Amino acid sequence: MQSSSFLILTINPGSTSTKVALFEDSRSIVQENIQHSSEVISGFAGLWDQFDFRIEQINIFLQKNAQLVKKLSAVVGRGGLLKPLSRGTYLVNTAMIEDARKGIQGEHVSNLGCALADAIARRYGCPAYVVDPVSVDEFILLARYSGHPLITRRSLSHALNLRASAIWAAEEMGKKIDDCNFVVAHLGGGISVAPVQAGKVIDVNDASSDGPFSPERTGGLPLQPFIKLCFSGQYTQQQMKRMVMGEGGLKAYLNTSDVVEIESRIKRGDEKAEEIFTAMAYQIAKEIAAMASVLCGQVDGIVLCGGLANSKMLIDEIKKRIAFIAPIIIFPGELEMQAMATGALRVLRGEEKVKQY
Repeated sequence: MQSSSFLILTINPGSTSTKVALFEDSRSIVQENIQHSSEVISGFAGLWDQFDFRIEQINIFLQKNAQLVKKLSAVVGRGGLLKPLSRGTYLVNTAMIEDARKGIQGEHVSNLGCALADAIARRYGCPAYVVDPVSVDEFILLARYSGHPLITRRSLSHALNLRASAIWAAEEMGKKIDDCNFVVAHLGGGISVAPVQAGKVIDVNDASSDGPFSPERTGGLPLQPFIKLCFSGQYTQQQMKRMVMGEGGLKAYLNTSDVVEIESRIKRGDEKAEEIFTAMAYQIAKEIAAMASVLCGQVDGIVLCGGLANSKMLIDEIKKRIAFIAPIIIFPGELEMQAMATGALRVLRGEEKVKQY
């Protein structure tokens, strides 16, 4: 490693995994997806009871790469459901960890990210950061209206991927992010579609309750039939939550959320699978077009990112409906680790100022 470079450890806790990676600047040099069996995870009483177990798993990774991690420059954890924040890279502090523990905007495994990063960073004498957490909120005023004063639209999204993809798209176009308007669609287990104006996510669907359906989520549902289901007496509140997030979307329609399997079924002539898969693409395209209206049609590019962006079948179907709006840029695959590393790198290089929580 060159003396002028930075060594960055990224940590991304998932429901049944902990992803860890080491970056030399923005280049991944070693990474591992540590899998945790559902039986082990279900054995913990609560989310934060998993903390010591996950630290032990990360320690095994660090021991295997002991020579590399001697000179860590920073540790970055996935930022979760914290208080509403502006975009950027934040130094982990006690207040952040306390809010993550409380789950002030909800409980999610990403809430563990800041505390895991802090524990490792203290050991190596380097800063711990989170980059563009889920709770990044830079909505314009009009985006907050829901249709009823008892409910305000919240900004909870795949902000890390949305902003990183917008920055990379601007670089690819030879422009500065501050001079660009993009519609960015993160296409994964959940789907977030956002107008990104000069680097700000100024509106976005809440992927847990709004927008297109996805492999495991229903997205927005017709309210009257949904209310009727809620009060039918057939389902508990917890079952309704699972129906919307975890057992909805493709999984509900086709009994699988595996897009590769669904594409295989389509190629074998499964017309129902094709219709439902096309319907998902239709809803994604419709949401992209809607978000282009937030930018008054002044769109420099449409950016498609996330694991589903690997599906040529899906992307081709989306392109048919939105190609008229603006050029399309695609960053396929899971981008979180790269996005966390580059966010920390901008601070380490002095290109951005670190923010205080």
